[in-house]
Amino acid sequence: MPQLYTYFRSSAAYRVRIALALKGVAHEAVPVHLARNGGEQHSAAYRAKNPQGLVPALELNDGTVLTQSLAIIEYLDETQPGPVLLPADAEGRARVRAIAQGIACDIHPINNLRVLQYLGKELGATQEQKDAWYGHWIATGLQGLEAMLASHPSTGRFCHGDTPTLADCCLVPQLFNARRFNCPMDDYPTLLRIDAACAELPAFQQAAPAVQPDAE
Repeated sequence: MPQLYTYFRSSAAYRVRIALALKGVAHEAVPVHLARNGGEQHSAAYRAKNPQGLVPALELNDGTVLTQSLAIIEYLDETQPGPVLLPADAEGRARVRAIAQGIACDIHPINNLRVLQYLGKELGATQEQKDAWYGHWIATGLQGLEAMLASHPSTGRFCHGDTPTLADCCLVPQLFNARRFNCPMDDYPTLLRIDAACAELPAFQQAAPAVQPDAE
């Protein structure tokens, strides 16, 4: 059975949990606590699995280890039956990837745990300053996504059409994090509508942080 190295609050791992659930892929969750003992992701044992020292990592039955959430999700889409997570047409795939990368490449990297830790430990930022940093970049990113989705004819019940895609796998965890940091959400009605539609699906419910074995 594949093993997913995960942390319940990691939005990158959350994306992959959603994709695994949508595809119906049975797997074993292997928690990697990102804060305990200086971060278990920095241990030699985990670095041997993923030299980047990040979650998630998906270890396949043959011992191959896949890293980077978007790469893992596309691998699952290419190799596993079940709902397709990327559209059949090239234009649709480009749009879904643009939404996903807008989150995974533009919003998330400057707000993740190691950046916030660096701001505090190395640059001496106060909690108030770190919260301001987080809120600024969340607002900047979500404003752009709201505009992209609200005005596009391909936006349906979900980010692209009426079935979940890679884009929704990325959106839901990012909104979870925004709420966790008490970011105002009223300016994003389209994003909130899509998030609510996702929340009705068992796959998204199964992947939620609160129900993970390592949830605190």
